[in-house]
Amino acid sequence: MPETATPTSASTSQEAEITAALGTRSVVLVGMMGAGKSTIGRRLSVRLRLPFLDADTEIEAAAGMSIPDIFEAHGEPQFRDGEARVIARLLDSGPAVIATGGGAFMREETRSRIGAKAVSIWLKADADIIMRRVKRRADRPLLQTADPAATVGRLMREREPAYQHADLTIWSRDVPHEKIVDECIEGLHALLCGGAAKETPGRMGAT
Repeated sequence: MPETATPTSASTSQEAEITAALGTRSVVLVGMMGAGKSTIGRRLSVRLRLPFLDADTEIEAAAGMSIPDIFEAHGEPQFRDGEARVIARLLDSGPAVIATGGGAFMREETRSRIGAKAVSIWLKADADIIMRRVKRRADRPLLQTADPAATVGRLMREREPAYQHADLTIWSRDVPHEKIVDECIEGLHALLCGGAAKETPGRMGAT
């Protein structure tokens, strides 16, 4: 059964203040595959009453093929070029909650564009959680290797310095999804509205 949020009047007010402070900016979720960007993003979009956009889905629609097929037919560099164009378009389309692919934030041009037109949240997850979440899926081109766990470790080492440029860092861990969403709301409110930031195990605050 899907989880549903039951926001209090105080939290509803908090969310309205966030969207007012955002103006035309979006909220962009970054982080590794399996960190929960799409799952949390959908719930966050409902809470903020903004559209939800999944960059990977938009890339597939624009290319007319799946991401694994794009990788196979054209290679990763061409995929990354298309990804950058799609994210730029999404950012120009008005305020939304946008989930990005794991490698999108590595491109400096995309980071700069997100910095100018959005507030970014890094959903940070431990390697064991990532592996547990992605091992049952066969649609991760970068994990089609002899040792997927070693690949995840390498990708985390390569990508985390870029992820650290995000405006907020939230720990993605095995707790109810709405708890992570609550922490995103708290972090956004503290960052954008000067709200008091509660210390929680999951919220690491602004960077």
